[in-house]
Amino acid sequence: MSKDPEIPDDVWEQFARDSERDIRGSAPKEPSARARMVTERLKKKEARGELPEGWRTGPAWQEKKSRRGLWTVLGVAVAAAVAVVAVKPSLLPGDLFGGSTPETATSTLPAETAAPTGAPGAEDPETPTLDAPFAGSPALRWADGEAGIVVPKAKALDGLSKERVELALQQTKKLLVAANLDTKTLRGERPEKAFAILDPQQPDMFDDLNRALRKPNKTYDPLLMFSRFDPAETRLVGDVIKTRGRMTFEKGDQNGVAVHADYTFVYPVARTDGSTEVTRTIVRRVLDFELLDATRYVATEGRLNVVQYSRDVGNSTCGVYDGYMHPEFPSSGPTGSPAAGPTTDPYDRSRGIPAGGAEQCGTASRT
Repeated sequence: MSKDPEIPDDVWEQFARDSERDIRGSAPKEPSARARMVTERLKKKEARGELPEGWRTGPAWQEKKSRRGLWTVLGVAVAAAVAVVAVKPSLLPGDLFGGSTPETATSTLPAETAAPTGAPGAEDPETPTLDAPFAGSPALRWADGEAGIVVPKAKALDGLSKERVELALQQTKKLLVAANLDTKTLRGERPEKAFAILDPQQPDMFDDLNRALRKPNKTYDPLLMFSRFDPAETRLVGDVIKTRGRMTFEKGDQNGVAVHADYTFVYPVARTDGSTEVTRTIVRRVLDFELLDATRYVATEGRLNVVQYSRDVGNSTCGVYDGYMHPEFPSSGPTGSPAAGPTTDPYDRSRGIPAGGAEQCGTASRT
């Protein structure tokens, strides 16, 4: 029969002390013969007064007791936390177990590569909140902000290099971001980044936009090109604007790179008066640009010429031309002029919209 390896007495003494103190209240476990022998020896030493301070009383034992007591309490707390996480893992900071909020649980739709054939299906009738501003909206599955503006793969056209096409596509994306997603533009400041992409030599375009920003009215309306909210009245909820659309290109009528862009932006907003009510304004923009050859035309190299533009706005007060969109909230009902246009679905990207932004102000069937 093999012998157990020899274990120092001080190790067995520590084991015996812990066993007697910590396991006393739990179900007993049969100690080994060696443990019983050491325990009996310690009791005899204690009876003779031969044990050092710290065996049952004194500072050393008190210190060990407090430390072990702390770990016991922590152990119970950790066990309770593990039990809660097992039931609801999303409570963990950072969501280590892959749990998520309703706003992030749904997968993002693949990029739009062709014109839709109809409106997106109806969603559950959820009310948007500060924590879930896209609840009940088809845009919940759309991409976030700039990620929703997917530039197609460039290729050479007749007499136009691949690099020239790529430049036109990238400039178009930058303009869409600057005009519809840039924080300064959205809060009503001058959209300088957008102006840096538009060609200042295009007849009337620069003058008209500058006039619209200085003194907006029905004829000169900056909303025809830019998305803007009155910061004294409306604030964006969160830092996400949902975006969906597509971009195509071909050789233009003036032998430049012609780019067609069709995108919808969904803005979750709340009042600035402290209200927690959330609604959404939906803006669709259809624009055509052409990047001209500055050696053949009166144009600025690398800047975009605007050929045509259209916009459709869902949920903004009719008859107000102060250069801002004014979302309407369910609790307050319609304001401004009566809606003269038809009721339309602002999420329906299959329908056409009038050119030039001259559409009548209608009613959004959903927001």
